[in-house]
Amino acid sequence: MKKLLIATKNQGKLKEISNFLSDLSVKVVSLEDVGIDDDLKEIGKTYKENSQNKATFYAKRSGLPTIADDGGIEIDFLDGAPGLKSRRWLGHEASDEELVNHMKRISKELPKNNRKAYFRTIVSFSLPNGKVWSSFGEVEGEIAEKPHFKLLKGYPYRSFFYLPKIKKFYHESDLSDKEQKLYNHRYKAIQKLIPIIEKVLSIK
Repeated sequence: MKKLLIATKNQGKLKEISNFLSDLSVKVVSLEDVGIDDDLKEIGKTYKENSQNKATFYAKRSGLPTIADDGGIEIDFLDGAPGLKSRRWLGHEASDEELVNHMKRISKELPKNNRKAYFRTIVSFSLPNGKVWSSFGEVEGEIAEKPHFKLLKGYPYRSFFYLPKIKKFYHESDLSDKEQKLYNHRYKAIQKLIPIIEKVLSIK
């Protein structure tokens, strides 16, 4: 069975992407599985640049077809911040707990009539020869005044991201499988890539 590398060290993201690819006839492997510990500095100016840079770097490094993504949360009232700096909003690679504490302050400062926010991502699929494909996914919601009681490891912002249409947090413990597929921004992007992956890897 052909292998497909998921290039992330975020265990929450690894679990989520692996789940979304579970119907493919490939063996999904992690960076740890293939013994790669290299870090790639994110220097791109867009989600697409970072996503493609990661996918092509780790595909060449591993010799395996690779999926990587880059994205963030964009808050309307803050002119789209933190966006690209979602994990480095505090000026360094912040922990989940640091970002949750920061968001507690931010959530109190947002006006009641302007709390709209988006999760946006670009997922890229690359071959070791450098050829790369990308797709976009997003979900719209709002920043809750009070966070979800449970922290989702690797996803600090989801504790504050509320989906008013279904009156639920964007939190895997709250969403059904159907709702995950309807509202997950990464799932939406990956679904667009799956036909390409199947064709390029001749696995359909």
